[in-house]
Amino acid sequence: MKKMMKTLMLGSLILSPILANADMGTKNMMVRMRAINVMPQEKGTPSVVGGEVKLNNESVPELDISYFFNENFALELILATATHEAMAYKTSLNNLDLGDVSILPPTLLAQYHHQFGKLKPYVGAGINYTIFYGEDSGVAKKVTYEDAFGYAFQVGADYEIQDNVFLNFDVKKLFLSTDVNVETYSNGSVSAKVDVDPYIVGLGVGLRF
Repeated sequence: MKKMMKTLMLGSLILSPILANADMGTKNMMVRMRAINVMPQEKGTPSVVGGEVKLNNESVPELDISYFFNENFALELILATATHEAMAYKTSLNNLDLGDVSILPPTLLAQYHHQFGKLKPYVGAGINYTIFYGEDSGVAKKVTYEDAFGYAFQVGADYEIQDNVFLNFDVKKLFLSTDVNVETYSNGSVSAKVDVDPYIVGLGVGLRF
């Protein structure tokens, strides 16, 4: 919870100077709510015991806030969190349940929007800082994931269904790695560097004001 509050505060600090200078008459703000599916494309091998680490897919809501400098250029801040089950397969100790971990990857993207009447496709690129929290260690004594910076790419489109109300389709690719450490009850430890690298596919609605 503390990490989530820190993230919300960070997002507020990033957006506050933009909001303070916003001319609301130009409708340069946009808020979207999406249903997203987070699909990790993880790669990682635990040291000592070998095998591979896998995280399950998860569907969750997502909130994003965008500021439009003009009709073509915008900044978007994305907030969402998902809980994933972690497993290590084909290790020398058979399959290992590594429990659950929640991931909070606030992402800031610079976007270019094109205008085709009511259809407004866009592309984006930016950075994220991924916070891992709420670890449930499964069969291990303790599992820890290291918070990390990463980067992101995005493609999507808004379709105006009525004045300033949009349907939105969005696909993001995040590139992020974390160091995972597993402590066993026999006082041993297993470490792994895991590339999570999720695709995030979302569908939702947006309001511009």
